[in-house]
Amino acid sequence: MSSLSRRTFLGSTALLAGTAGLGLAAPPTDAERSSIGKTPHTKFAVNIEMWWRKLPFLERIRQAAALGFPAVEFWPLAGKDIDATAALTRELGIAVAQFTAWGFKPGLNDPKNHDDFVKAVKDGCQAAHKLDCKLMTVVAGDDIPGMTQAQMHENVIKGLKRAAPIAEAEKVTLILEPMNIRVNHKGHCLYGSAPTIRICEAVSSPAVKINWDLYHMHITEGDLCGHLREGMAGGHIGYLQLADHPGRNEPGTGEIYYNRVLKEAYDLGYRGYVGLELSPKTDELAAAIACAKADVW
Repeated sequence: MSSLSRRTFLGSTALLAGTAGLGLAAPPTDAERSSIGKTPHTKFAVNIEMWWRKLPFLERIRQAAALGFPAVEFWPLAGKDIDATAALTRELGIAVAQFTAWGFKPGLNDPKNHDDFVKAVKDGCQAAHKLDCKLMTVVAGDDIPGMTQAQMHENVIKGLKRAAPIAEAEKVTLILEPMNIRVNHKGHCLYGSAPTIRICEAVSSPAVKINWDLYHMHITEGDLCGHLREGMAGGHIGYLQLADHPGRNEPGTGEIYYNRVLKEAYDLGYRGYVGLELSPKTDELAAAIACAKADVW
């Protein structure tokens, strides 16, 4: 980024801070609104399941594009018009960073669901091609009575080993997401970076990596930058997501200093999208400004 464009970016974010109630009166111009998401280091992908929730799905994509964000992400394919989504994202020049191909239920940690999981991966790959998307999230599942955590993780490995060759052939990467069990997903079988890395190493496929949600990792284990270094060193991080804590809102509303964390990810060589899987605390414009400010260092 040139020094001139960097000064322009920093100046615009300072001006736009006024709209978030930080003391400046001027509302953003249309040009300023459309540049908020064009950040110098981090490529943000807006989670359109959590932003603009009251709007129709396709309109949320338009809203993200209007703020200058380069990408969006979303959850399950079910209920989505994938052809219309693909057409709109091409028209707007906005990417689909990732979507969820396999959610919490039924659990990937139960072998009886593996046939359905393989079918979901096949279907997801076809949707990914339509969307020109290279990443699909998969979730391990909640605890199963009578199974140990080790047994459930072994079942996740078996399921991923069945699906990995399909993803490899289709040139799509499955990103396994560990959750947190303290705040949001009590009873989930996979949390923290260490066991998720172990699963990826056991599967041993270039098409299986980690959806490294910094919000979940912070609650589970802390030391975000230290664990990022470990994950990047092993080549296990396929995607990053963020939200502040407590509240799961935008950066600056909680205790995580995302300017430092995002700089660490950038310095480590991460150049993929960073998903904004967060609930705007007041409104989407203020959240967009806060995310842009987290990219300033």
